[in-house]
Amino acid sequence: MSKESKRSMRERMAAIVSELEDIYPESFCALEYGGDPWRLLVMGRLSAQCTDARVNIVCRELFARFPDCNSMADAPLSEIEAIVRPCGLYRTKAESIKQASIMLRDEFCGLLPDNMDDLLRLPGVGRKIANLLLGDIYKKPAIVADTHCIRIFGRLGFYPETLKDPHKVELILSSLAEPEKQSDLCHRIVQFGRDVCSARSPKCDACRLSVYCKKYQRDNK
Repeated sequence: MSKESKRSMRERMAAIVSELEDIYPESFCALEYGGDPWRLLVMGRLSAQCTDARVNIVCRELFARFPDCNSMADAPLSEIEAIVRPCGLYRTKAESIKQASIMLRDEFCGLLPDNMDDLLRLPGVGRKIANLLLGDIYKKPAIVADTHCIRIFGRLGFYPETLKDPHKVELILSSLAEPEKQSDLCHRIVQFGRDVCSARSPKCDACRLSVYCKKYQRDNK
């Protein structure tokens, strides 16, 4: 953590949130789940080490074949595997989305849990997916510490760029961003990472966040 005071960091975070709201007035999840909690659970699991665009394509066929929790719970594993294969790690992912669907059906009456502890019990669900679900479905404070989030807020100087632990990043950012802004902030930062602050070729000179960015300030002294 830098020597910057917590108060200053919160003020800088608020300014960044405001700027991102201006750049991206509409905040939306890149996974096209149509408002269905179970579908977001499945798509979140499939998105591990896979692009959102590919998940969206694959899930058109997947949900046409297995449109709900019950049908996925009863689906032959081999059929799920065949459909989700383009997402990578297809055996593990197919098993976990089938088992998670079974647990939702049998233990939760088909309803997605609204708390972290129960969500983490679902096969294949870690804190990143759980926070995505809590934020998007239940509108609760939630930081989705994905690769874009970890990289960009490290560059901005809210923690060392060498910090790659998603849970530690989640805890830091949740203490700095206003609770009601957190979920939308994570969606906006993903879009910002794709448009401007990419991993290999960030467009620093054209970046509207450069005035708040510790890395940019260091590199341009």
